[in-house]
Amino acid sequence: MSRRSLAPAAVAAIVSIAAAAPAAADTRLSNERTFTRWASAVVQARAFDRPSPEGRRVGRLRLLTEDGFPEVYILLAEREGWVRLRLPQRPNGVTGWVRRAALGPFTLVDTRLVVDRRALRITLYEHGRRRFRARVGIGAPGTPTPRGAFWIREKFPVTGDPLYGTRAMGTAAYSDVLTDWPGGGVIGIHGTGQPELIPGRPSHGCIRIRNRDVERLYELTPIGTPLRIK
Repeated sequence: MSRRSLAPAAVAAIVSIAAAAPAAADTRLSNERTFTRWASAVVQARAFDRPSPEGRRVGRLRLLTEDGFPEVYILLAEREGWVRLRLPQRPNGVTGWVRRAALGPFTLVDTRLVVDRRALRITLYEHGRRRFRARVGIGAPGTPTPRGAFWIREKFPVTGDPLYGTRAMGTAAYSDVLTDWPGGGVIGIHGTGQPELIPGRPSHGCIRIRNRDVERLYELTPIGTPLRIK
């Protein structure tokens, strides 16, 4: 039999074997409940909708937050030199794949924050167990606090502005209706100079906590803590 007549069969066999080969499995990096890994970017790499430079671009890594702190990315899975992560950008909830080399060291946290908009309450869990709970103020009906899966990107003490209380933590949530705030509408968790408005819905979307509570929460909540707003 000639080489020419064998070629189509050989090609078909190769295609069949390739199709039957199982896809590479993802390694889970976070469950966002009892363990979560995060990292900062070391280069401003593009993020794609699949682990390939041929994928559709969904965002780009940045080195700093809007306030000038190292940017933080929640890491979901890893596959053959690529990492799937959550992107802090509009619209909320975008995930993408970047090369592992674009990220710095991985950091592990075991905390989780939950904000219940109906109960007007924030709860911190550690190792899956409740560690802290407090009443909160959230966005007014016209400027609601967005729901979804977010995380803590930055923390800093507040001085000279009683509106924001004594401590603040920046999240990866962005207002769905306001873009002209400083930083473009980032939702924060912060104290307040008007504790009488808590619990309630007095804000432009940020989550307000009485100062004594935000100071305690600030100490217990590490950078990279996942935040669920429901």
